[in-house]
Amino acid sequence: MKKQFLNLFVVGLLSVSALPVFGQAEIQIIHNAADPAADTVDIYVNGALTLDDFAFRTATPFLTVPSGTSLDIGVAAGNSTSVNDTLKNFSVTLMMGQRYVAIANGVLDPLSFAANPDAQSTAFTLFIQDNIRSVGDSVNLVDFIAVHGASDAPTVDVIARNVATLVDDATYGAITPYISVPPASYTLDVTPAAGSPIVASFTADLSGLGGGSAIVFASGFLDPSSNQNGAAFGLFAALASGTVVEFPAVSTARLQVIHNAADPAATLVDVYVNGSILLDDFAFRTATPFVDVPAGVLLNIGVAPGTSTSAADTLKNFEVTLANGGTYLAVANGVLNPASFAVNPDGASTAFTLFLQDQMKESATNGTEVDFRAVHGSSDAPTVDVIARNVATLVDDASYSAITPYISVPAASYTLDVTPAAGSPIVASFTADLSTLGGGSAVVFASGFLDPTTNQNGPAFGLYAALANGTVVAFPPTSVARLQVIHNAADPAASAVDVYVNGSILLDDFAFRTATPYIDVPAGVLLNVGVAPGSSTSAADTLKNFEVTLANGGEYIAVANGVLNPASFSVNPDGTSTAFHFIPSRSNERSCNNRY
Repeated sequence: MKKQFLNLFVVGLLSVSALPVFGQAEIQIIHNAADPAADTVDIYVNGALTLDDFAFRTATPFLTVPSGTSLDIGVAAGNSTSVNDTLKNFSVTLMMGQRYVAIANGVLDPLSFAANPDAQSTAFTLFIQDNIRSVGDSVNLVDFIAVHGASDAPTVDVIARNVATLVDDATYGAITPYISVPPASYTLDVTPAAGSPIVASFTADLSGLGGGSAIVFASGFLDPSSNQNGAAFGLFAALASGTVVEFPAVSTARLQVIHNAADPAATLVDVYVNGSILLDDFAFRTATPFVDVPAGVLLNIGVAPGTSTSAADTLKNFEVTLANGGTYLAVANGVLNPASFAVNPDGASTAFTLFLQDQMKESATNGTEVDFRAVHGSSDAPTVDVIARNVATLVDDASYSAITPYISVPAASYTLDVTPAAGSPIVASFTADLSTLGGGSAVVFASGFLDPTTNQNGPAFGLYAALANGTVVAFPPTSVARLQVIHNAADPAASAVDVYVNGSILLDDFAFRTATPYIDVPAGVLLNVGVAPGSSTSAADTLKNFEVTLANGGEYIAVANGVLNPASFSVNPDGTSTAFHFIPSRSNERSCNNRY
């Protein structure tokens, strides 16, 4: 009988709404009152049954209702027989041409439930919002408002993980303005207003909703045990059609894995997680991109030879539990049998292991900079510094297995000098061209052996960068010095000279009393410097040759001085030779020309 009465009411409502004296409005009703006593309710409007057995976490489509006149909305138990059974009544007047949502929320007897942490009233009520959309403003976006409808939850943020904060500081009862996002799948993290820790996470797959609109509402209790064992907290979306979609709870972390174990026996490995293959034939000096992995559960990570057939072949096992919402790095490092390799100079264990680091970044904080952590992963190397030549010390006193905090540098090309902790001498140098990585993040890792001959002829020491997408970039070794040349030879025959280095022209028509800036020149190799007349056509025309070897990382000044034929010039009063020559010496580029 109630069903027939409902049908008659809807027909009558549509007829009334067609009358111009009242006009029309549209309203969607959502049942979000988590009180178990209100699990199913009947809704009466102006005494007539409108919604029969209206269930918790369901919604109507948009209904056409009269506007400009008072509507008495009564809420009764699901087994009501008439409007006389209503538990709560609300009087509302809707504006002509407007579209509304009315959300039934709260509890019938607040004293029987947990109080709201922000002292908001949790009494059963209707949250009413106007200017509601039945479709999105763009087919390329999904438009939604968010409703904080969990009565025992504090002020919260809702963050689309690795995208943006969508809801900021929403208290119970808050309804946000419209939020527009591309139709895609998102992980939504609900956090306290401070932004951490994550209280709960949900997968919101909006990929099929382009051009649509929704009401996203927080529902249920954070602590059912303090709320008559009512429904647990969740996120739901009511679509314009009345369909309610539950966003499934999820607990995931982000993880990047780098293979940096230089043991030749581990050149290729298989990686198993909880018995299932994750990485097959995972090669030395390669990396995965950041991927989603289960969080909040124990993960058994097994490393097996590349020829393995199952997890039973694992050589090493590691147990880790990752935090929901965390972003992690795992670096496979060390050697399988330390007794067969050189010991670490600082006494650190070199056994095969995982270096695990949390709070990783998948992009830089500043779009013009590169953010990176540095990992000391060379098992036979001592404590080291890494110096960006003529810029700054980037890594100070890092021992084997150390992982630095994030270092931010402008996106440019650098020469990186690796030195003992004392700062000298330079052990190795590398060119790190970060000029195209602005806005990106990386893990820069020292890899291989300083002395392969005492480590089963394993791979030699090098520096590498793993990018967030899994690309691994080798920083090429380099050996350069900085050199400034000054022409101070007053012999008129040498007023302009050509300077060749190892047979190639370096300076053409180099004039008396001029100088070069500091320039990069090869270091650690013999340089044959030839001086020829300014009219020379090749190195075969050189008048004088000088051989020099410059130290990697050194800064030098070379002064061309003297005369080509001393017999044609005055002798030096102190008997010093005045023959044409270079005077090479160490210098300080920064104090000489204030470049840095």
